[in-house]
Amino acid sequence: MLRVADLNGYYGKVQAAWDISFDVKQGEILTIVGANGAGKTTILKAVVGLVERRGRVEFDGEDISHLPGHRMAELGISYVPEGRQVFPEMTVLENLIVGSYNRRAKPYREETLAYVLDTFPSLKDRLKNLGGSLSGGEQQMLAIGRGLMAKPRLLLLDEPSLGISPILTSEIFRRIEEIKKHITIVLVEQHIQHALNICDRGYVVEHGRIQLSGTGEELRNNPRIQEAYLGI
Repeated sequence: MLRVADLNGYYGKVQAAWDISFDVKQGEILTIVGANGAGKTTILKAVVGLVERRGRVEFDGEDISHLPGHRMAELGISYVPEGRQVFPEMTVLENLIVGSYNRRAKPYREETLAYVLDTFPSLKDRLKNLGGSLSGGEQQMLAIGRGLMAKPRLLLLDEPSLGISPILTSEIFRRIEEIKKHITIVLVEQHIQHALNICDRGYVVEHGRIQLSGTGEELRNNPRIQEAYLGI
């Protein structure tokens, strides 16, 4: 579904990702893990054109390397950014509706909204609440829900556990597993245990470069990963 080859990401003259290559198969959760500051977010932003990039990105066999970020939703790629970035002065419902304005999603708005509220039932009773009044975990659910409103075929999730309590983190990861039944997912995460428990395959990034890859089980059982990241 997605193929990335020799991708480099830049913030101005500063390079933060080097020669990144990976592929994503339809129907899987692929995770990109590593410590804070390893370059994981840069990789996602480079894939969707939100930072300067060099290299090749293909979606369904089509080269999309030249396309700007705002075109991704129309192709069926939805990016849920790090830090949630909900609109605090808009209601929960308004935040969700904003996600459905691309041409491929708008005709299915009511159907998709029902799916989002079924996936995140705690949002049902808060539709009239302001986004800024929600807890951190609820805002993360709202951010993912807004991404789902774009009716994506590929969902890119950037650090969904960031700043969230352990209980709500576990709940969000359970919901991500449910979403995977319908939508392919790329998950960037520094909470490595959670990520490797639910992914089909994963890549470990250090200093902006991919250092290891394998199935979730292979990476969980890798002595280097256990020592460096899992405290085993």
